[in-house]
Amino acid sequence: MKILIVDDSRVMRQIVVRTLRQAGFAGHELVEAANGVEGLEAVRTHAPDLVLSDWNMPEMTGIDMLATLRASGSQVPFGFVTSEGAPEMVGRAEAAGALFVITKPFTPEGFQEKLGPVLAGV
Repeated sequence: MKILIVDDSRVMRQIVVRTLRQAGFAGHELVEAANGVEGLEAVRTHAPDLVLSDWNMPEMTGIDMLATLRASGSQVPFGFVTSEGAPEMVGRAEAAGALFVITKPFTPEGFQEKLGPVLAGV
């Protein structure tokens, strides 16, 4: 299984990778992108099984990336790992097609709870 991690912070991408491992998802191939534009290209070139994206990024936000993917017909499973946890943001993410929102700060247990069902179904 291939997981794309999209975040403009290299350190945050590393924290997501570490948390994935701590949550028991170490066996997956991980691909990284630094913003939504790079994320779109990575979806096209790497065909990930799951996208984990930040919301606020330069070049293209995570929500714009998700909207672009859905408009192009891509149904790749997509979730947010973001500090944007307000109910209206979660609702907006779900309306756009996101499967889940994991808010920062996050835990391995939170990753297990949100990613377990998604990865089991892919």
